[in-house]
Amino acid sequence: MNTATNTASNAQSQIIAQLQSLQPTHHYQGFDLCPGNPLPFGATVVSGGINFSIYSYHATSCTLVLFERGSSTPMVEIPIPAEYQIGSVFPIIVLGLNANTIEYGFRIDGSHVNEDGHYFNPDAILLDPYARSVGGRVEWGVEPDRANPYQHRARVVDSSFYWGLDRPLDLPIEDTIMYEMHVRGFTQHPSSGVRHRGTFDAIRERIPYLRELGVNCVELMPIFEFDEFENVRTNTETGEKLFNYWGYSQVSFFAPKAGYSAAKVPGAEMIELKTLIKALHEAGIEVILDVVFNHTAEGNEKGPTISFKGIDSSTYYILMPDGFFYNFSGTGNTFNCNHPTVRSFIIDSLRYWVAEYHVDGFRFDLASIMTRDVDGTPLSDPPLLRMMAFDPVLGKTKLIAEPWDAEGLYHLGSFPDYKRWSEWNGHYRDVLRKFIKGDVGMTTDVSQALMASPNLYPARGPLATINFITAHDGFTLMDLVSYNDKHNESNYEAGDNGSNGNNSWNSGAEGATDDPAITALRHRRIKNALALLLLSQGTPMLLMGDEAGRTQLGNNNTYCQDNETNWFNWTLPRDNADIFQFAKACIAFRNRHPVLRNGYFLRGEDYLEKHYADICWHGLEPDQPDWSAESKTLAFLLGGGYAKGGLANDDHIYVAMNMDAEPHVFKLPLSPDNMQWHMFANTGSEPSEVYWPGYEPRLSIQNELEMNSYSVAILVGK
Repeated sequence: MNTATNTASNAQSQIIAQLQSLQPTHHYQGFDLCPGNPLPFGATVVSGGINFSIYSYHATSCTLVLFERGSSTPMVEIPIPAEYQIGSVFPIIVLGLNANTIEYGFRIDGSHVNEDGHYFNPDAILLDPYARSVGGRVEWGVEPDRANPYQHRARVVDSSFYWGLDRPLDLPIEDTIMYEMHVRGFTQHPSSGVRHRGTFDAIRERIPYLRELGVNCVELMPIFEFDEFENVRTNTETGEKLFNYWGYSQVSFFAPKAGYSAAKVPGAEMIELKTLIKALHEAGIEVILDVVFNHTAEGNEKGPTISFKGIDSSTYYILMPDGFFYNFSGTGNTFNCNHPTVRSFIIDSLRYWVAEYHVDGFRFDLASIMTRDVDGTPLSDPPLLRMMAFDPVLGKTKLIAEPWDAEGLYHLGSFPDYKRWSEWNGHYRDVLRKFIKGDVGMTTDVSQALMASPNLYPARGPLATINFITAHDGFTLMDLVSYNDKHNESNYEAGDNGSNGNNSWNSGAEGATDDPAITALRHRRIKNALALLLLSQGTPMLLMGDEAGRTQLGNNNTYCQDNETNWFNWTLPRDNADIFQFAKACIAFRNRHPVLRNGYFLRGEDYLEKHYADICWHGLEPDQPDWSAESKTLAFLLGGGYAKGGLANDDHIYVAMNMDAEPHVFKLPLSPDNMQWHMFANTGSEPSEVYWPGYEPRLSIQNELEMNSYSVAILVGK
């Protein structure tokens, strides 16, 4: 070995030795301290100790508060020396700490002039925004110790996990069938039969059900740490607590909800969530997280100080000139998404969930807030959205916007997309609800909706639209056909919450009924909704339990109901077997037929010279659709040779829709290529017909089809 090589080797050994034996520069109450590294933010285990780093542009001082795990009294409070500060970051290394036994927080001081947007309070112990694990609410619904000065506790845990070859699945979005679900609600009902109801682990036990149903993507309602006791109150009739059940009020943006873990030990929630995602991926099912970056759980100037408000309020929130909080979210505050520091924080969070948890995408609650500038003004080219669209780590994740906010900023069809973003299509929801209800004059609108809304997204294609008829916020499908009005009295807010614009019809009786004719009509209308949703171009999303007739008893805003109102009753797939079997068959039908999953808009033209168009509209007579204001009937024919723009071969599909109260006869067009019509489904038959894809019987009459009132028929030409 030559001299140069020896010199380099010795220098490297000295560097390693220095890293392995950090020398303290300060001593405080028995603790040895070193200057910390400003990046990464949060708490990081380093050789010999733990590195803590937190940012605050306006703070004048910062104190690290250390607890023995579970103790309400700090074991030490260490002022971070001023000479350790780098820029606006307070980093420190504390030597000799055992990460498995501590919890930590910060006290931060600065100006107390609220008019400047400062809400510093050195008496408050603050949660680290970058904490990967948060204690304090480790068991769902257990009353917290209100005397504890530090309610939500940052923890340092080992996040290592063996993923093997697992990666995000990257399914084409047009081939995706989403299933919106609540982690607790999916398995909390006693009928679920799982070991640890209401947890990540319990969902893993129920993956066979998801596979049987046929969905290939679950969209999990908020799983970031939140406080179910926020705004808790008691139902005076039943004694039940009304919780913050949905979780749209985040305490942390890096930590999974500890109360969703089966094991009540630090870090269990991380391992269980990763195990669940890995198992879902093995089953071919993607995971999309419903995330809330538009506000936090701290409310306005009168709300609690948990984290951001005490760290640097004027950085993290959009504030009025007088220092009070803008409320574009409807919940008290608005996250300052396009502030450079907050942009970086959000990107860090999203990258973390993709890299560390292998999630496949995100649905952004009230996403229009992310288009607002630091003063609340809407931006045409929001820096945050552009960063997300072109970020290297997020490059293949699904980005889905709820394209509106609580203060009237409505971006449906115009959300800044950068050829990456999709949108929850609220117009699709309203059109399909009205059509299924039997409203007149909907045929033109429903034709656009079935083709992925080219009227809304002319330059973006079908990949822009997430089609849904129901979601967590609103009626279930069963309630959509069972109630004319919302019934939210059990929320104990005078029944005033929840939307009044439901476009629902009770089918002849309000709520529960023993009338078999009304029950049959309701089931038929549910099947109509499922069929049209799964026949539409674009990406369909089903609400948990709609495939089995789940009801919320007319409550269209169940955000506070931790009871059977929200829980999935696992007897429903048996009790409403006809709905469940129909849903499974329709999902299988969509998966079998690529002509239903095009990545381009249908044109109504024979542009590949196949002697038939990609889509042709019909009415009661072939080639004569009725677009009049009184029309309640419509039919269409998809040419199988145009599947995936002609890159795939498929059968021809004919769909007839009669939303009239009277039966009608549809004259059938000739099947292209002289093929024969076969029956896949007819919701109007008594009982309704549905066959497994590939086993459809040939129609004995090939030139016409009798359609019952409020019914959909689906034929396959082969």
